[in-house]
Formats: sequence, structure tokens, C-alpha cells
Amino acid sequence: METQSSPSTLIIDRTTVLSLFAALSVLTTAYAASLRVLHVSTTTKLRILFIWHLFDSLIHFIFEGSFLYNCFFTYISVPHSSDYPHPASSTSSGVYFMGYADRLYGSQYGKSPTAKLWQEYAKADKRWGGADLTVISLELLTVFAAGPLAVYICELIRRRDSGGKLWFWTSVLATGELYGGFMTFAPEWLSGSPNLDTSNFMYLWVYLVFFNMLWVWFPFWVLYEAYNNISLAFARASGAIGVVTKKNA
Repeated sequence: METQSSPSTLIIDRTTVLSLFAALSVLTTAYAASLRVLHVSTTTKLRILFIWHLFDSLIHFIFEGSFLYNCFFTYISVPHSSDYPHPASSTSSGVYFMGYADRLYGSQYGKSPTAKLWQEYAKADKRWGGADLTVISLELLTVFAAGPLAVYICELIRRRDSGGKLWFWTSVLATGELYGGFMTFAPEWLSGSPNLDTSNFMYLWVYLVFFNMLWVWFPFWVLYEAYNNISLAFARASGAIGVVTKKNA
């Protein structure tokens, strides 16, 4: 796998600090909410599950929701020309986002706080500064399906409903998160990672590895816990059926 190796200058400015602070604030909010809404007898495992899914939903709604907003509503007008570079026409000529050949969409053309946030992340992965069709397609599912499902899972935990319904939906969401992560980066890996900047510590280990691996580590942990709980439930059900069958024999 090849990655972009030309050195880049790391500039830690106010946007960098505020972007990192915003992500930390979301985690802090999720933790504070767990203290407020969960019963005192909630186990540590379920509390972590709650915090993760509330953090997950807030990231989807606030951060990735703002990414979609910038993709659909932030743009600049450009001269219409068949050979004009366009983020949606790298593989097929004449393909334009939203069908507008005279517009370039994406956060890199905006001046709002959310546009600046994604301009910061786009320093590590250029696709997030424009209107990459694969990323937008995945984020539509993430914001409008994964986000609400994560909130529903939090509500199940709040209601102390830790049965099969909880573990089924956590499995569905975890599988979707892993699939989404793979589909986000697989096109890059298969094409030599032309949009990734791995030339300094911040871009590689903080923006690309740490923040994205959160959506690998936690979904795998959720699937592991779901497997154990569902297997235990089936084992208990099989045992109970066996006892009833012996009594009726």
C-alpha cells in the first residue's frame, strides 16, 4: 500500500485546537449524560455501552451531519468546461455532483465554523474537503440511519432493557460501522492512498488512525459482548426446553 510521502507542514492553530476540543466535549457530554440518566445499579459494561453509543450518535449528528450540510449547500461557481477538474469526475467524464457542472461543493469552499472543522480534517484526508461521492453516500446512511439507531440503543439501556433486543440492535449497528469504515478507506488503499497525508504525527496517528480506529475497536468489542450474551441466551433457552421435554416424556 502506498501513501502520500511528501512532507507537509503541521500548523497547530486555533482551528486545530477547537476541533480537538469539540470532539472531547462530545465525549464529556456523553459521560455526563450517563451519570444523569442511568440507574445507579447499571453495570460498568452497560454504562460504557451507553457512553459509546451516545458519543457515536452525537458525532454522527453534529460532526458528520455538518459534513453533509457543507457537501449539499456550500459551493463555489466555476466556469463550465469539459476539462475543468471536478471532484466527482475523476473516473468518468461528465459526472458532476448534484448534476451541476458549474459548481464545486464541499467544506473547503466555506467559511463557517463547521466548514473550518472539516477543512482541518481534510489536511489528513482531502476527500472530506470536497464532495467525494463514496464518502457522501456512506455519510447519508451514517447520519440518517446509524445516528438514530445509536440513540435507540441508549434508550434501551436507560430503560434497563438489556435483553435480546439490545444485543441484536447493537450487533446491527456495530456491523454497519465496521462496513462503513472499510468502504471509506478501501478505495484509498486500492489506489495507493492519493488523498491521505501521512507525513506527520498529527495527521497520521491522531486524525487518521486514532479517530478512525475508535470505530473499529468499539464495534468489535460490541460484537464480542453481543455474541456472548446471545449465545448464553440460546444456551439457557435450550436447557429450559430440554427440561420441559423430559417432564413431558
